[in-house]
Amino acid sequence: MSACVPTRAADSTRPRRIHQSHSPPPTPPRRFRIAGADLSASIAVFLIALPLSLGIALATGAPLQAGLVAAAVGGLVAGRLGGSPLLVSGPAAGLTVVTAELIHRYGWRTTCAITVLAGLTQLGLGCLRVARTALAVSPAIVHGMLAGIGVTIAVAQLHIVLGGTPQSSVLDNLRALPDQLAHVHPAAVSMSTLTLLLLLAWPRIPGRVGHVLHKVPAALVAVAGATATASLAGLTLPRVDLPSWSSHALAGLPEGPVLGIVAAVFTVTLVCSVESLLGAVAVDKLVTGRPGLRSQVGRSDLDRELFGQGAANVVSGALGGLPVTGVAVRSAANVRAGAVSRNSTMLHGVFVVVAALLMVPILELIPLASLAALVMAVGIQMVSLHHIRAVTRHREVLVYAVTTLGVVFLGVLEGVALGVSVAVGVALHRLARTRITHEEKEGVHYVQVRGQLTFLAVPRLSRALHLVPQGADVVVELDGSFMDHAAYESLQDWQSAHFAGGGAVELTGRAGTRIAEPASSAHCRCRPWTPWRNHQCETSPGPQSVPPGSQSGGPGEEADASRPSGHQLARGISAFQRNTAPLVRGELARLAREGQRPSQLFLTCADSRLVTSMITSSGPGDLFVVRNVGNLVPLPGEESGDDSVAAAIEYAVDVLKVRSITVCGHSGCGAMQALLTSEPGGALTPLKRWLRHGLPSLERMAAKDRPWARLARRAPADAVEQLCLTNVVQQLEHLRAHESVARALREGVLELHGMYFHVGEAQAYLLADGDGAELFAHVGAAEDLRHPA
Repeated sequence: MSACVPTRAADSTRPRRIHQSHSPPPTPPRRFRIAGADLSASIAVFLIALPLSLGIALATGAPLQAGLVAAAVGGLVAGRLGGSPLLVSGPAAGLTVVTAELIHRYGWRTTCAITVLAGLTQLGLGCLRVARTALAVSPAIVHGMLAGIGVTIAVAQLHIVLGGTPQSSVLDNLRALPDQLAHVHPAAVSMSTLTLLLLLAWPRIPGRVGHVLHKVPAALVAVAGATATASLAGLTLPRVDLPSWSSHALAGLPEGPVLGIVAAVFTVTLVCSVESLLGAVAVDKLVTGRPGLRSQVGRSDLDRELFGQGAANVVSGALGGLPVTGVAVRSAANVRAGAVSRNSTMLHGVFVVVAALLMVPILELIPLASLAALVMAVGIQMVSLHHIRAVTRHREVLVYAVTTLGVVFLGVLEGVALGVSVAVGVALHRLARTRITHEEKEGVHYVQVRGQLTFLAVPRLSRALHLVPQGADVVVELDGSFMDHAAYESLQDWQSAHFAGGGAVELTGRAGTRIAEPASSAHCRCRPWTPWRNHQCETSPGPQSVPPGSQSGGPGEEADASRPSGHQLARGISAFQRNTAPLVRGELARLAREGQRPSQLFLTCADSRLVTSMITSSGPGDLFVVRNVGNLVPLPGEESGDDSVAAAIEYAVDVLKVRSITVCGHSGCGAMQALLTSEPGGALTPLKRWLRHGLPSLERMAAKDRPWARLARRAPADAVEQLCLTNVVQQLEHLRAHESVARALREGVLELHGMYFHVGEAQAYLLADGDGAELFAHVGAAEDLRHPA
């Protein structure tokens, strides 16, 4: 949708270009262009993918060229046909154990055939549009599978790191480890140690030099450093051996038992599909973190991605390559490097082809011990402490542990099957085991529910609730994470009946935290999601008045004329203490211990209608907020003794290390109205002294040589809205004049964003450049970020 450019009422001399409807301008032919950001990102991804592809091929026991084939096909085929434009595909560490077992059992040519059959299966699943069902697998199973594969990789590659040869299973590798430690190869150990040291130290180089050096991938630096050292020192140790492409083995007809081949195809399909789809979801999250990128690449089409991965596996297997899957690490590097389209993924595949054909003499200098150390580090990283904490928090550590051990000692398919069985058993156990007790203490009846409250527990819940005498005070403690509709209806019906009989009910969660207030129509007629204006409980006439704290008002609500404002404030505080504080106490306690670490400074107006946490969906600790009249940023040295805004900027950038600063204006701003209507002269009140910092915005709007700031969907409604938009742009320029901001921008650690919030429409607009003018784009509509015709 093209943006509409407003014309100025005071400037009627500006020429207009009018195209007649019967003679549209000719459409120029589309030319294939590669953005500079895509080119630089593709080089970064290529430099990561090249050593990893060789290392993964080494770990599987496949021909080393098979890793290069898979990387090239993943970039070209999956990159062109896949549904996630920035997802980088190729050989992945998650498939190392599976592929190694297939090669050991069936040989290389049959393994390639299995890869082709797995690709055909993925093509069928993509056509059936069942991609999202793969995301139904419990995260504990997926993380456990990856952790098990990581342990298997690390133990196997440890033998190559020490100068030996790995065995076929984890148990055999563990049994052979003492003998291997007694016969280490000094040259291999020294190159492996150097690789690991460079791999760990490179990302930790501090300062401005480190920021520049970090653009070179650590994996490339580690392998290149070990290769150069081994060559200069003349060390004798096994190196990469790439046979001639004329002798490269292609896929053959599958040979082996039918059931075994079918199980192998199923295993490769499962691991490839799940890892690729999870990678696509992870890329979507990374893209969301880059303002403006979502409109260019869009959300991933998971069914198309599955289709693209299937096509890549068919081609890779037919050409004698490893199985292909979406790789999260390379994809994250692609997004961070600034890629804006699928051209970056495809170009990295082209670079792999060029390297495989022209860089063979250089690649054959790489020590195998260096590649083994690189892959071993990747395997160790697959055992993520973050994942372990997450599954422990959700009480699924048993599923994670069983899946991990099953993959390590039995195999990937067997381990996943065990994990699924345990996950189903845990779910059934949680649903079926519910303890309901009733007791009386000091005249108060306590009904405690331990476990999930489903229809299976409704009869026992009903019996326990009917033991409570009519008119008694009751506390119902729900210690569980799930309540189905039948249990909810039963509890609500009893609660209403108990209120009607004069009783009092308090619903609490674990440890007695209150989770709900009594909800009786006789006491309060507020409903969930009631509009915030006048969001107050309406008291019924008569003696049944609402106790203070039963409901809180919302942002921007009008004061109750019949009550003093102090009473209204006390009611709001009381409601917070009863309803909200128990829910946020744990998070606030954590923030109190760890201190604040907000990700951005949000500078906006003091207008009561702007609720920063609401319009940004943020919570405690997320935003460092500065509010003032007119969301103004005085230039350095012009605050006349009041350096509060400058101090907040300096503190946010230099101390809190925020990654972005957002200046947010809004519609109907009283400060902008005052700027437009104020007359020169008169008494210099505090408000007038402050608003002088907005005069540059007035001058900017009146300048003939500057384009007007504009909205994407429509022209600004009036001069006030035009000034509100222009003011955001001007204050961003004032921000750049602050020393701390300018320094952070030069170092590339800070971003500036402009935002406009239309109060009446409840719509946010973000600032983006369009044809040299300041364009405020409608958030959520991808077409609005395109440049206007």
